[in-house]
Amino acid sequence: MAKQHSAPAIAELDVGIVIASHGRHCVIETPDGEHVICHPRGKKSQAVVGDRVRWQASEDEGTIERVETRRNLFYRQDEIRTKSFAANLDHVLILIAAEPEFSEHQLARALIAAEAERIAPVIALNKSDLVAPFERAWARLAPYRRMHHGVLPLSLKASGAVDRASLLKLLTGKTTLVLGPSGAGKSTLINLLVPGALAQTGEISKALNAGKHTTTSTSWYWVDKASETALIDSPGFQEFGLNHIEPMKLAGLMPDIAEHASNCKFYNCTHLHEPGCGVIPQVETTTQTGPISATRYKIYGELFAELSQRRFP
Repeated sequence: MAKQHSAPAIAELDVGIVIASHGRHCVIETPDGEHVICHPRGKKSQAVVGDRVRWQASEDEGTIERVETRRNLFYRQDEIRTKSFAANLDHVLILIAAEPEFSEHQLARALIAAEAERIAPVIALNKSDLVAPFERAWARLAPYRRMHHGVLPLSLKASGAVDRASLLKLLTGKTTLVLGPSGAGKSTLINLLVPGALAQTGEISKALNAGKHTTTSTSWYWVDKASETALIDSPGFQEFGLNHIEPMKLAGLMPDIAEHASNCKFYNCTHLHEPGCGVIPQVETTTQTGPISATRYKIYGELFAELSQRRFP
């Protein structure tokens, strides 16, 4: 009869943080700063960057035996698959630019995903040195400033030292995922806060044999020597699916709409057409001002319709 091997006791396992991943490979950082390539136990990897894990050494690599309970998980989901960005976050910093013009739809989607996981969002608008485009973009962000989202003006290439100080004041002691479309200045921001970040990414990619696929991976960087402030760089994206959000919960994840949703006559109000709705009268129109911008309300309606096509158990 074959001898069965029991799983190692938790107390016997090493601890670490997942700082990079590519396919089924992860890089674990140990408490003393050593980097070890690890593989999941079983066929599917459950660990993402930011996870605290228990792992077992095996020759010069290791095996992830357990992923510790997460505080949160920031992810997107479309009809085909789920894409996890990172776990155990304090902030999601959404970097957009005055030029090229940012998508308010994509911004709203990222904010909703953060709200669903109770992660504090920060919106950073880059290229303040481009005066006219920046003024137009800043005006578009007025509804988000009214919602008390942190909205920072940046000029990463023109005033790096000033921006570095303001960002560090906000992010110190936190773990922050940096999210944004291509062209917004994400690489510039990472390298401003973490000198040598690109070199570190190259070393990790070489170890993982990731090669040309480095831009599709997510990487963790320590900003300070004390290892208390961390940035997580994420790959760019063209779409941000919210298929994991139930349509009737959408309003509660959009603060400007949620603020008035409790005033509705019916508990199951969709805020689209019902009599006695507390939201609809608050939407700005061509003839009246209101605390809910027409653009935001339009995004809500379009997302509600999109999510309603999904079947939830």
